Amino acid sequence: MKVTEHIEKAQGKSLFSFEILPPMKGQNIQSIFDSIDPLMEFNPPFIDVTYHREEIEFKELPNGLLEKKVVKKRPGTVGICAAIQNKYEVDAIPHILCGGFTKEDTENFLIDIDFLGIQNVVALRGDAIKSEIYFKPEKEGHHYATELVSQISNLNNGIYLDSDLQNTSKTDFCIGVAGYPEKHMEAPSMDSDIYFLKQKIKNGANYIITQMFFDNQKYFDYVAKVRAAGITVPIIPGLKPIATKKQLNLIPHRFKVDMPDDLIMSVVKAKDNDAVRQIGIEWCIAQSKELVKAGIPVLHYYSMGKAENIKAIAQEVF
Repeated sequence: MKVTEHIEKAQGKSLFSFEILPPMKGQNIQSIFDSIDPLMEFNPPFIDVTYHREEIEFKELPNGLLEKKVVKKRPGTVGICAAIQNKYEVDAIPHILCGGFTKEDTENFLIDIDFLGIQNVVALRGDAIKSEIYFKPEKEGHHYATELVSQISNLNNGIYLDSDLQNTSKTDFCIGVAGYPEKHMEAPSMDSDIYFLKQKIKNGANYIITQMFFDNQKYFDYVAKVRAAGITVPIIPGLKPIATKKQLNLIPHRFKVDMPDDLIMSVVKAKDNDAVRQIGIEWCIAQSKELVKAGIPVLHYYSMGKAENIKAIAQEVF
């Protein structure tokens, strides 16, 4: 079932969903099941699976020269999605990126997941690899998520890269895209960010899922601005409980999001990470309850493979 259909079927009830990371190469899928099992009692209608692009590493050779290696540390998104749908009978939603994909790679990825009966996909530009300051697309790839959304929409209309194909089958993907309550870090302004978001919707995106935020007012203000721009699709809030003191600096640096002073000072004064974890859970519970009260259709949690924190929140909210 499509995300939009799940929302419609819920008839105003707030749904619970979450996102997982593929395991590091060399680990088996049991680690994924172990992070999902504790959360199934809250009846998630869908589970997102991130895609992690290649990384560049340099290995020193015996002669002192450096050898460049391209490494994928977290492969397996498509296989994990298939396993989730088979084991749990819930919809799995793979993320697909511009970065690391040519247009042909993208088409083949979409064909594979269509064959598996996967009906949803989240289309993202993706980040620059660590050795680059700015995002650089593949030679035959997409520069922007708007272009990626267009390619997925084309497949939904039976339009493939090879125009000579005859009697092509149409896919039927529900397309999710990212939204940024505090604007994308590379956007010059919120208005310009929403302008390009509107282009993604125009090109065929069906719903928006936001980057994490710690102040619900930022989400509510964002929704108001997006609606004022004429965008009517569901806007799903992304939530993450802070769990360690290190994240107090890491999250703002990595994701360019602000934290409320009350949360910051509580974490600063916490005696250890166990105390921080509890602060993060309680803060996220309060956020979640306010969002449910506001009638938000889905609350989406970035679990990062840590089921315990998300379970503690869900027990109080769902």
